Amino acid sequence: MFSAFLLLLLVSCTNDLKDVMALPRNELSPSQVGDSVTMLYVDSTQLKIMVKANRMLVFNKNVKEPLTILPNGVFVTFFDAEEKVSATLRANYGIRYDLSRKMEAKYAVEVVNIKGEKLQTEKLTWDEASKRIYTDAFVKITTATEIIEGTGMESNQDFTKYEIKKVIGVIQLKND
Repeated sequence: MFSAFLLLLLVSCTNDLKDVMALPRNELSPSQVGDSVTMLYVDSTQLKIMVKANRMLVFNKNVKEPLTILPNGVFVTFFDAEEKVSATLRANYGIRYDLSRKMEAKYAVEVVNIKGEKLQTEKLTWDEASKRIYTDAFVKITTATEIIEGTGMESNQDFTKYEIKKVIGVIQLKND
């Protein structure tokens, strides 16, 4: 009887190596795990932000700051005052820090605004409190008329007012 239970226990327990590697070094396991998660941020009954993730690991025990790891990708939709989509953010990996209210998006990060302008980078921080996004990494911004490349960028979270810290190059696109 005991060996059958042990066999069942061993067969039913699996660990994804990516999930294990994403764990903070001082924490053994998440307090919550979720798959195909949608989180809504609402202010006075008005939808402001929607976050979707394929996998969510919540760590709120034995850590300095509670955090949520989104190891299998994250998609964030920002809404304006009329609850229309104002921008989207997509990344292959994300970490959200609860107390500082910041999210780090990493690996193939892409932000698209309402005008269709696209930001591409490998690392981006979204500060929920100040409603700003920023990075010190390489960025590529594609607009209807040009491609701008540089290092470091800061913008509002809707990605409509942005500044590249160090412009490396600008390519004018020809419209036919």
